[in-house]
Amino acid sequence: MPEKINLDHISIILNKPRFPENIGAAARAIRNMGLGRLVVVAPSCYDPDKVKRVATHGALSVVEKIKICETLREALYPYNFVVGTTARLGGERQVVYSPSMIAQKLIAVSQENKIAVVFGPEDRGLTNEEIRLCHELVNIPSAEFSSLNLAQAVMILCYEILMAAREEKGEFIPRLANRYELDGMYDQLKKTLIRIDYIKTDNAAYWMNNIRRFLSRIGLRAKEVCIIRGLCRQISWYGNKCYQDGLKAKKDGTFD
Repeated sequence: MPEKINLDHISIILNKPRFPENIGAAARAIRNMGLGRLVVVAPSCYDPDKVKRVATHGALSVVEKIKICETLREALYPYNFVVGTTARLGGERQVVYSPSMIAQKLIAVSQENKIAVVFGPEDRGLTNEEIRLCHELVNIPSAEFSSLNLAQAVMILCYEILMAAREEKGEFIPRLANRYELDGMYDQLKKTLIRIDYIKTDNAAYWMNNIRRFLSRIGLRAKEVCIIRGLCRQISWYGNKCYQDGLKAKKDGTFD
């Protein structure tokens, strides 16, 4: 039996949408393509009546279960794998998949992991800081005019997700660390690397972005996050011990 993406494990996240009509149209697209989970982050204007009117009766099941969050970081905490959408390329957006390519990649990931597909605001998309929360990026190819309506972009990604299937059993990918676990690890790792002077405070974001990209390619599991955090604790403990030993030696007159 062909293995398909587990649609129950996939959520569409609209980050700071400006118009309730776009939320409704996105909900309709999600329902059309067989998905059912929609998260809205800090909408400029959330009018339930306008959302329902555009979504139509057929997508009310999606609209009625919309989850609204205040920040993107909060919205992503439950997810093990995050895909960000981008119209801009270059800079920090070097490795970017097409919709069909990312859909194929998600087949194996979706079996044991919760996935979020994130769309930015209609006028500017996701910021560099926001894409750092993503494991992978996807770009919808277009001709000279690259500006897509939000609901159109949602429909294209959801269509590819729906259609993604393999004739053979896909690679097994175990549960990955979720966003909450990763954020805690990165915060601790940053503090540790600054403390041992591996990175400087004035360019910490640059180096941490490189580390994030490297570890995102690996796909850390929760157990591996615990290992890294344990290493950070041990480094901090040893650094503090050396410091205290130095103070004691100086006090005893044995400091060289």
